[in-house]
Amino acid sequence: MADEFEWIRSIAPARHFNDNVQVGIGDDAAIVANDSNRETILTVDTMVEDIHFKRRTMPLHAIGHKALAANLSDIAAMGGVPRYYLVSIAVPKHGWSQDEITEIYRGLHELADTWHVDLIGGDTVSTSQKLVLTVTVIGTIESGRRLLRANAKEGDVVFMTGPAGMAAYGLAELSDKGLKANEDATISPFIQAHQYPVPKIEAGRLLAESRMRIALNDISDGLAHEAKEIAEASGVNITIDWDKLPLSKQMTVHPLEKQMDWVLYGGEDFQLIGTVSQENSGQLANIFKTNGLSFYLIGDVIKGEGQVYIHHNGQNQPAQKAGYHHF
Repeated sequence: MADEFEWIRSIAPARHFNDNVQVGIGDDAAIVANDSNRETILTVDTMVEDIHFKRRTMPLHAIGHKALAANLSDIAAMGGVPRYYLVSIAVPKHGWSQDEITEIYRGLHELADTWHVDLIGGDTVSTSQKLVLTVTVIGTIESGRRLLRANAKEGDVVFMTGPAGMAAYGLAELSDKGLKANEDATISPFIQAHQYPVPKIEAGRLLAESRMRIALNDISDGLAHEAKEIAEASGVNITIDWDKLPLSKQMTVHPLEKQMDWVLYGGEDFQLIGTVSQENSGQLANIFKTNGLSFYLIGDVIKGEGQVYIHHNGQNQPAQKAGYHHF
């Protein structure tokens, strides 16, 4: 990178979507005006080369897209609206060109434009190891409407906003074939799910605006893992009915063990999983249908102390202690 500061000026946005941005890129810190009727949501996520992405399976543009999508998904899981983001990038002194880094930022910018999220700052440093990309997103939620994992109660039903396992299946194909896997049109949706996940912000907003008691999580570390986080936070057990899960026909040709591994423990789908009272579930399903969004009832909340069970062939089996873990 010949001139760090010139490059920073080149990736600075030409406009702001939020009119309360007082100071953006170009000073020591960003400044945004506060709104007393809204609460602030903050989330941060880091992607490390060869841990969270590999060049043989991820186009450069997709790296940027996915780094921001992971954070936008966290905002969606709270029912919020993403407003601003900051990017910190540590670039190896060798092996990455300025054009390649700019392509990563293009992926960030294009997804940010989709949801009108303003880039307001960040940091650029060099490293002797792998590329590290950290994104922080700041969002807002109307006071009193936050959707927390601790909101589930015995007697609730469990829902999700779309199929799980798509990204894991896509990654399996990419790991086997590299980017050439894109040449097979039949697996293109799965590769797209892995490389360009879509954060469910609209679904999160519908849930927040419903004013119902809802526990919510995004499926980043596996369906079973995210269900367990809700169960533990709420002090209940959750049962997931395998036969009620939305599965792609393409995946069902594989052995059941593979299907369960992808769907229950694969992660990075960025769908939403949540709970709602039985009496409100029908109304919520209609709200989603009216807005053209998918909604699936997949299980139940029962008395317990933080366990998750998978109901299959008439039996309840404890979910494995799987999903993505760094250590």
